Amino acid sequence: MKSILSILFVFMLFIGMACQSDSPVKSEKDKEQISLRLDLDTFKKKLATTKNPMILDVRTAEEFAGGALEGAINADFNGNLFDKQMSMLNKSQPTFIYCQAGGRSAKALRKMRKLGFVEVYELENGYGGWKK
Repeated sequence: MKSILSILFVFMLFIGMACQSDSPVKSEKDKEQISLRLDLDTFKKKLATTKNPMILDVRTAEEFAGGALEGAINADFNGNLFDKQMSMLNKSQPTFIYCQAGGRSAKALRKMRKLGFVEVYELENGYGGWKK
């Protein structure tokens, strides 16, 4: 009987230790998502201080060819390939998105959250606001 109680005690001790953790561990899937719409000055400051940012222009190829932020990649939000393009991007990389005036980028931001992007910053008033 003593041996059964000893085994049970060791088992309970082991279970208790296994359930304890010094700090919570989050998987990629459980990471807190950050998605913010930023005014021009805040967007510029955040972009300048972010290590290895991805800049995503969600306008058409024609709009993109007419001028874009330095280092931006183009993924037309209304194009047929947008979802496929998003699936090929690094979802954990800080991403800065913009369109022409803010409508498409707001929609893209919502979609990117659903797709699991962890950190996305949207430029309020879009590229039109950037150029002013």
